[in-house]
Amino acid sequence: MTSLMVELLEIPKAQQVVVTEDTLTVDLSDGRTISVPLAWYPRLLHGTPKERNNWRFIGDNEGMHWSELDEDISVKNIILGQPSVESQKSFQRWLEERANKL
Repeated sequence: MTSLMVELLEIPKAQQVVVTEDTLTVDLSDGRTISVPLAWYPRLLHGTPKERNNWRFIGDNEGMHWSELDEDISVKNIILGQPSVESQKSFQRWLEERANKL
């Protein structure tokens, strides 16, 4: 499926989000529930349970934002099976800054 075809599809909205130690689960407006491994999103994986549960919807429920972890995840990318594209260098810098704050 090309990205143009995906753009033509109506992407359902997120209705509820649950983050566990190893899974991100999103209930969608079309009745589906999609779960993906937290390993796809290293910032969530390294976050505390409190940080993981401090999220809000963004873009008319088209995605979620974790302010304490500086992470945004779109429903579209979850549906397409696309994990985080953050570079290893950027992630390592984030981990170091995080460690200095603790």
